[in-house]
Amino acid sequence: MSAANSPSAPAPPRAPASVRVSAPGKINVSLQVGPPRPDGYHGVASVYLAVSLFEEVHATATDTDGVTVTVQSDGALHVPVAGIPLGPDNLAARAAQALAAHTGHPAAVHLHIIKRVPVAGGMGGGSADAAAALVACNALWNTGLSNEELGGIAAGLGADVPFSLLGGAAVGLGVGDRLAPALSETPLHWVLAASDSGLSTPAVYGALDALRAEQQIQVPEPEAADPSILAAVRSGNARDLAAVMSNDLQDAALALAPELAGLLHAGERLGALAGMVSGSGPTIAFLTADSDAAAELETALHAEGHRALAVLGPVPGARLLPAVAG
Repeated sequence: MSAANSPSAPAPPRAPASVRVSAPGKINVSLQVGPPRPDGYHGVASVYLAVSLFEEVHATATDTDGVTVTVQSDGALHVPVAGIPLGPDNLAARAAQALAAHTGHPAAVHLHIIKRVPVAGGMGGGSADAAAALVACNALWNTGLSNEELGGIAAGLGADVPFSLLGGAAVGLGVGDRLAPALSETPLHWVLAASDSGLSTPAVYGALDALRAEQQIQVPEPEAADPSILAAVRSGNARDLAAVMSNDLQDAALALAPELAGLLHAGERLGALAGMVSGSGPTIAFLTADSDAAAELETALHAEGHRALAVLGPVPGARLLPAVAG
């Protein structure tokens, strides 16, 4: 057989010039925090829930080596973006650089981030950006890493990044990076209420340590999530969950931002089953009985001048989006 007639090997799939990826914000349905470790971190036992408030990252191949970042605000919570770093300290940029270093691919990409999750709001928005950047660059550069391999890179970027990849509901142990999925098929309905100011996560943990020292409270290293919370999440029973959900960081967040107490009371007065600071705050997550109750609470909070949005969870983690026709 001549070379002209011989079958040729199939060409490798062509890498796209641009891709879009979404990744969800999260709430901590429960958060137990242990004492400070020698490395400065705290052990936690948390139940994470990915909710339907999505960050979006558009990754576009460039001819120049390096990662560039732009950010825009979008969505009902009107997230301010003026203070977000656009250089190498941006977590999405770090994710792209980490993937490039792991695979040997040139880090030649522009990342455009559409922010919908509150910044410094206790919902893992920066972690969602990083997870979305990992998935986007993996597709853009055709590097072919598995979800497990991306998860290994994510763990080196921050405790919440692996969960942003995974999505759904999960138990997080260690510093939150040791994840075990918590199967949940029935959605829970929430209303998020955004604050006008952010809270530094290290500052909230520091305030927790100070409060415990002042009150002479000693706590053990958490080893497991509360079984009653897991049961309520798995069943989707909102009333059962409202009775048991808790956040060890809430008192510290309220000490740093006392105005949040009024917001918590407002949501519960207007019909929420329960309200809680999400993670290190200051975003408040109100649990409602169903989608109708969530819509009514969102409207009532708007009427009192609050920025609020009804969401549900669990939802999937970082996912490729269809290309935009152009």
